[in-house]
Amino acid sequence: MSKCPDAKDCLRELVVPAMEQVVDKVNFTLSFIGTVDQDDSIHCKHGPSECLGNMVELCAGDLYPNEPVISLGFSNCLTSSYSKIPSRELIESCALEHGVSFDNLNSCISEEGKGLDLLMQSVERSKAAGVTKSCTVRVNNKTWCIRDGGQWKSCESGNDVQSLVKEVESLYGA
Repeated sequence: MSKCPDAKDCLRELVVPAMEQVVDKVNFTLSFIGTVDQDDSIHCKHGPSECLGNMVELCAGDLYPNEPVISLGFSNCLTSSYSKIPSRELIESCALEHGVSFDNLNSCISEEGKGLDLLMQSVERSKAAGVTKSCTVRVNNKTWCIRDGGQWKSCESGNDVQSLVKEVESLYGA
């Protein structure tokens, strides 16, 4: 997803602006799609560099578990320049812009299996939820809207920020 044009649009147009309004009401989890071979190797749709980008984004979420605005802003920054992932310059720039420790990110990715374990858990979470498209927005454990092939699909309640905010607030009782 870190190198996916649909994810870029989804984050920029829907997820980030909605989260700015409902961050205190949402348990936000970023999950990625991929395939796992019998030898536990992971393959991402856009290749190995996407897997590395996904691990970087997951490490940010792991480092800042109670601050989704930081990790989501960082992910949005990376994905906005997805063709440059996994450039060290891009990662350092986005980390600086969003208050993420580059050294801690680097440790998470380099630590024996940590980044890979996060990616494996993420791919398994997506598979268990039946998610096969990037970007799939889920609310209350159900698919709410999908961005695929440059189009919004399966968006029964709308595909705009206010519709997503309204959906979250209706579940939250606001």
